[in-house]
Amino acid sequence: MKTTIHPISTDHSSVNYKLTSFTFDGSGFGKKAYIQAAVHADEVPGLLVAHVLRQELEKLESEGRIKGTIVLVPAANPIGLAQSIHGAPFGRFDLSTGTNFNRAYKHVADDLKVWLDGKLTNDARTNVETIRMQARRSVDSWRPETDTEVLKKHLLGMAIDADIVLDLHCDTEAVVHIYAGTPLLEAVKPLAAVMGAHAVLLALAAGGEPFDEACSRLWWDLQAHFGPDYPIPPACVATTVELRGERDVSYELARQDAHNLLQYLGHEGLLDIDLEPLPEPLCQATPLEGVEPIRAPHSGVLVYHKKLGDKVEEGDALADLIDPVNGTVTTLRCHHAGVFFARSAWRHVLRGMNVGKVAGEKAFRVGLLLSA
Repeated sequence: MKTTIHPISTDHSSVNYKLTSFTFDGSGFGKKAYIQAAVHADEVPGLLVAHVLRQELEKLESEGRIKGTIVLVPAANPIGLAQSIHGAPFGRFDLSTGTNFNRAYKHVADDLKVWLDGKLTNDARTNVETIRMQARRSVDSWRPETDTEVLKKHLLGMAIDADIVLDLHCDTEAVVHIYAGTPLLEAVKPLAAVMGAHAVLLALAAGGEPFDEACSRLWWDLQAHFGPDYPIPPACVATTVELRGERDVSYELARQDAHNLLQYLGHEGLLDIDLEPLPEPLCQATPLEGVEPIRAPHSGVLVYHKKLGDKVEEGDALADLIDPVNGTVTTLRCHHAGVFFARSAWRHVLRGMNVGKVAGEKAFRVGLLLSA
């Protein structure tokens, strides 16, 4: 295992942030996987899963059973991990700029549309290698102006040439679900099956430049730009894996998730391990544009009727919202059939807050598709 320390802060900073990555190198196989946890630093389940993964990967490396290259970043956001407000961890947004730590990554395709002109061929494999080389160059050319941008450059630089990117997150309260690009539908099915995902949410562009799209969307953007004479496959299977809810932190769950992730890497040829048959999937993929956010029409106390993972029909009651002062009880209903896959961890909410998400089969939303 190779340990790398990536400096973030400058010599003139009043604080000193640094990022740590671990690289496990096998031999005889060319695939690369990149795994990071808690780029939203207050999403803790991935931190524990990464801890277990590191232990297992060290053992597999010592036994010579790693066939590809695996880069693990167990705590992907040291800046967010150092943030708190009145004693409460606050790791989703950079306090100095207000920017979401999982937004505003460089979309390298903008550079590559210029740099690749005249360099592509009719051979897909050659094009993949050329694109990866130019993508690394594009990330290298990024000139960060803040510590957070330096952090994002480090993360993207390690992942931009990977075959597989697994970005470990969680929701407030949720069942396991996965975000990925629409062209990755077939490629992401084994991961969704082995992780027991209750929803797989696909989009060509979710908006806001999240990390997984910064790694994967360049491939179909370039294919659309250069056309069919220059074959460009979706060569990076980048996904955001939502590991249930914020409080789902236990050794049992972490070991289960780490085991399942290793099984996925084994099925993809990166590990020489005893492979279990892929389980039957719990869901079919649906468009991210089909996710219905359930909003609170007024403040009050939330009492849920539906459990996470329940399948719901149009008009089903998901929760009651109770104003304890005037006695008003408003039943919150979904307008689309689907799977009730995420909900608020708060039981008193304010008007306009998102209190639940239903993954439906029909696309109906446009614009920015991710929550803030």
